[in-house]
Amino acid sequence: MKIKEGDIVGRISYNCDVYFKVIEIYKNSSGEELARLKGMDLRLCATAAVDDLVKIESSKIREYWHNMMNRNHEQMKHIFARRRVDRQRSRGRADVDKIESFDVPGKVLHIDGDKEYLDLCLTTYKQLGVPAHGYNVDEDKQAGKVIELLKKHNPDILVITGHDGFVKGKKDFRNIKNYHNSSHFVESVKAARRYEKNMDDLIIFAGACQSHYEAILEAGANFASSPQRVLIHAFDPVFIVEKIAFTSIYEPIPLKELIAGTITGFDGVGGLETRGKHRLGTPKSPY
Repeated sequence: MKIKEGDIVGRISYNCDVYFKVIEIYKNSSGEELARLKGMDLRLCATAAVDDLVKIESSKIREYWHNMMNRNHEQMKHIFARRRVDRQRSRGRADVDKIESFDVPGKVLHIDGDKEYLDLCLTTYKQLGVPAHGYNVDEDKQAGKVIELLKKHNPDILVITGHDGFVKGKKDFRNIKNYHNSSHFVESVKAARRYEKNMDDLIIFAGACQSHYEAILEAGANFASSPQRVLIHAFDPVFIVEKIAFTSIYEPIPLKELIAGTITGFDGVGGLETRGKHRLGTPKSPY
């Protein structure tokens, strides 16, 4: 069956371990037919020979999405349970146990190179009660847009992500030129830090699958991917951000708890000590 743009495929040489969407089919200088791919639920971009691809049956795609959404649902159940405990502790600290209070979580600006992932993330932010604005901007254009969007929305938390990957055939993980989009994430973080230098006033998460973790942190991000150059899940940035948005401004974010709350875990994401962005308000207005 001929592979075409928009098909969901697997790579035969990798035993179809990851499902991809075909973004573009083209020929290289040798006349070999290649496909540019993006992960269905992983923030990975890759290039593969069309001959190495097989189209995935619709029933398997439905099962794949079902399993992904189940993982997301389970993660959200854990989040709401944790948040109930955290809120009781915040109320006790603020001495408002007998007065009705309200939450003011941190505000998010999410710039994403993938519209489908951005829409999924914005839906999840809404379900989690995290106020968020999102923009679909290609990775190589994000650095040029980030300051304009920061000025427009004045967020507490900035997410810069999309797709990335270590270029096939390369060996030096320290060379940022060996990554598809890590250099773009680095430039975007640097631009954001020129706008706001304080790492507690503007908290930044940046990166995607296999991104150059050390370079992104050095550029000024609080959190980044990927320490072990592994694949990260589409929702990992959301679960990082939710914990930041709902941790009190009085408290440092517990790094172990934060990273353990993602789908990928310590191999996929990491970061620096940072304070939370949640404020408790009281009394709650009846209007």
